[in-house]
Amino acid sequence: MRVTEKGQVTIPKEIRDRLGIKPGSEVEFVVAEKGVMLVKNGDATDAFKDFDAWARSVQGVFDTNGMTADEYVDWLRGPRDDLDRH
Repeated sequence: MRVTEKGQVTIPKEIRDRLGIKPGSEVEFVVAEKGVMLVKNGDATDAFKDFDAWARSVQGVFDTNGMTADEYVDWLRGPRDDLDRH
């Protein structure tokens, strides 16, 4: 995505549709330690506003519903036609 000389970027349609952003919608840019997030105005909670604090609070927390790491990776990748031929 390229920034214009006026500092403008185009929000991709898929993101606009997902967030319900229409012409005239207000958005916010939330600054995190290593980047910035676009948030539809009014949708940013206190936890989301400080993304780095939220990320630290959930660090190391992950529930695989009892799957082993290998089972989870297989589930995440999905079926492989080149390997799962029956």
